Amino acid sequence: MQNRSFKVTNPTMQRLGVPLATATSNRKPYLQIQDVTKVYPTKNGPFTVLDGVNLNVGEGEFICVIGHSGCGKSTLLNMVSGFNSPTSGQVLLEGKPITKPGPDRMVVFQNYALLPWRTAFENIYLAVNAVHPSKPEAEKSAIVREHLAMVGLGDAMDKKPTQMSGGMRQRVSIARALAIRPKVLILDEPFGALDAITKEELQEELLKIWNENRCTVLMITHDIDEALFLADKLVMMTNGPHAKIGEVMEIPFSRPRDRARIMEDPQYYKLRNYALDFLFNRYAHDDVG
Repeated sequence: MQNRSFKVTNPTMQRLGVPLATATSNRKPYLQIQDVTKVYPTKNGPFTVLDGVNLNVGEGEFICVIGHSGCGKSTLLNMVSGFNSPTSGQVLLEGKPITKPGPDRMVVFQNYALLPWRTAFENIYLAVNAVHPSKPEAEKSAIVREHLAMVGLGDAMDKKPTQMSGGMRQRVSIARALAIRPKVLILDEPFGALDAITKEELQEELLKIWNENRCTVLMITHDIDEALFLADKLVMMTNGPHAKIGEVMEIPFSRPRDRARIMEDPQYYKLRNYALDFLFNRYAHDDVG
């Protein structure tokens, strides 16, 4: 398999032959997280979730964020989506501060977040209509059908969420997010509740759609194998409180990706073992704290 070449700056990763992303990138930053700190007031005093987080994401990059529970992954994504604001620092998209939610950033949650009394078509149509109220009815309906077909649900548009499997419901959520053509697609463990076979099918589907559209993706996952298959870079968070980005690993496998070929590549296991060592040895979760 053809791999790209990378500059390695971390001695441990260099010894293992694992590519580490450098602080500067050849690609112009599109999404910028600059010195972001998040502090919540509690009855016991201030609680610092994130402390000085910095990350640059290039346009069209697929980034996965991994770390133990409580390390602030969802807090970080909530600030990118605009649902939350930094205590200090800022999040910028195309050089402009993110201060509130907007259609240029769409979120896909683990629990689907679909209206149960609406059909698949209606759930997506509501989003398209909210963002493009002035578009002709026929054009909005065509957009909905196009995106249902994109995720393989062209024949299920009249089904309600209770009539669909978990995998189908998540396909609707992804189609709804993509239908308004966001600049950034934010995925919060979207496949975490699915069985292994459905999970792999949707990973393949997501990569296919992303290869065709190349929107910027920021995704939380607890699954190292998922990250290695999907991402351009794996962002590894230290434990909270006072969590920050520990390391950013380049994923060197060429695209389009084939799961079987990747898993036959010896570098796959170097990357996997390094990420496992980061999470379960160097940053093993402390249940006492």
